[in-house]
Amino acid sequence: MSWFNYIFSIALIFGLGSFSFKAVTAWNNTEDCENGKDDDVDGWIDLNDPDCECRVAEPISLIPNPSFEEQKCCPSSRSQLSCAETWIQASEATTDYIHTCGWMGWENLPVPLPFPDGSGCIGFRDGRFGNDPEPNWKEYTGACLNAPLKAGISYRFKFHVGFTNAYNSPGLHVTFFGSKDCKNLPFGVGNSGFGCPTNGPGWMELGKVWVNGANEWIEYSLTFTPTEDMYAIAIGPNCPELDITRTADTYYFFDNLILDDRRNFEYKITTQNHPCSTAFSLNVPEEEGLRYQWYKDGVAIVGETKPFLLINRVEGDYQAVLKDGNSCWLTPIFTYKVPIIYTDIDVVTCPNEAFEYYDKSYYKAGTYLDTLQSYFGCDSVVAIHLTVAENEFTMVDAKIFEDEKYEIGKIHFEKSGTYKVNFQTIYGCDSLVQLNLDYYEVYFPNAFSPNGDEFNDIFTVAGNNDLKAILSFRIFNRWGEIVYDEINVPDESGSKGWDGNTNKIPAPNGIYVYTTTLLMNDNQERARQGTFLLVR
Repeated sequence: MSWFNYIFSIALIFGLGSFSFKAVTAWNNTEDCENGKDDDVDGWIDLNDPDCECRVAEPISLIPNPSFEEQKCCPSSRSQLSCAETWIQASEATTDYIHTCGWMGWENLPVPLPFPDGSGCIGFRDGRFGNDPEPNWKEYTGACLNAPLKAGISYRFKFHVGFTNAYNSPGLHVTFFGSKDCKNLPFGVGNSGFGCPTNGPGWMELGKVWVNGANEWIEYSLTFTPTEDMYAIAIGPNCPELDITRTADTYYFFDNLILDDRRNFEYKITTQNHPCSTAFSLNVPEEEGLRYQWYKDGVAIVGETKPFLLINRVEGDYQAVLKDGNSCWLTPIFTYKVPIIYTDIDVVTCPNEAFEYYDKSYYKAGTYLDTLQSYFGCDSVVAIHLTVAENEFTMVDAKIFEDEKYEIGKIHFEKSGTYKVNFQTIYGCDSLVQLNLDYYEVYFPNAFSPNGDEFNDIFTVAGNNDLKAILSFRIFNRWGEIVYDEINVPDESGSKGWDGNTNKIPAPNGIYVYTTTLLMNDNQERARQGTFLLVR
């Protein structure tokens, strides 16, 4: 009898008929997290199985309370870092705890708002100046770590530095220190001029970065590898003393202090090439000594063990596991969906004309959706918004003087009559203009005889209803002298005008020049000039 039949028989004897093959086989199999199979027959495969545990590579700060949000109390004044949980006033020169629930800092050294993360931060000085200068007054904050920094492991420290005005926040080196023992916090007890941690035993500098700004928060980072295990940290100004000739107190802010294994910052999926292209790939950092396995929807893609993956437009949730000899890192999920490119096209056509788009013709106004393939093979949804413009007809009534031209576009008309002209609108549709052109009926005499016989004794402009008003009227003699100058001539019927006298003295016979501005009944102002003969 086989081993399986033996077990099955025992189950039947004891009334365990519901005992399944799955349960039996589970005793002998464990889940292989890289083969795409349910090895332990528990209904879960690979990353979906709780047996396949691997930390997601996302930075979780080894520094407790990294954004100063957890509180014992609200600060009411300066030097109250003790109100922030877990943080230690590392130096005798005290940092300030700033929180929106209470004290918001020095009035002359305003903190930039909003804070990078949450509602709290700390402020610190690099030197104290003024009447009693102390360049070595350096303020540090410190903490015991949630877990030690291991020797030989590369870590990254990302943090925000806040700057008040440029005068009080000149550039400086922010420096990160480590200690093998939390008992070294605080340091320099009783000595406000002790300076940086390495002025005493038990501390070493782990790294520093130059920072500079004004009235803003800026994120910085530094990467370092400790040579010994570190259990406590301190952060603040660089060690060298400042220039004692400074007159302004320097002041800065810290917030959002994230310290973790460098790999938890870097082991993420990046992409290369267009997401519709068959060459589109997912990538993770390539490092010597790492092994790789790619997953789709939590199930291993067998054979995909390189630091890149071509996904060939297959939608899903992708992850990669990166392993060295002792640890594994699981990337955050990268969700891939085949992109759809949306395009809007606004089109105006003329009546009975089609808009051609690829192999389709559109005549009627409306919105049409068409699905095409983009250059890389993804769907491209085009929304065509079609408007059908009307053919235009315009009636134009116009008048000109007989020596003038009337223009429509680039066409000139000189004689009265009715004309029909075809143009195109900005959309290319027909635009028919019918021009009804006529002459103004205005009379400009070429001579007059001011001899008192009450016939042709006044020189003026006469017109019928075409003439609305004479706005100005001037007459010059042959030497260019003004002999008559009138504006808004009250009577354009011909009874008002020049009587042939200058300063009540009869003007001599001869040629004279007139200029006039007329207001026509189409509300157009027209300037005219000419000559006439005075004969007595």
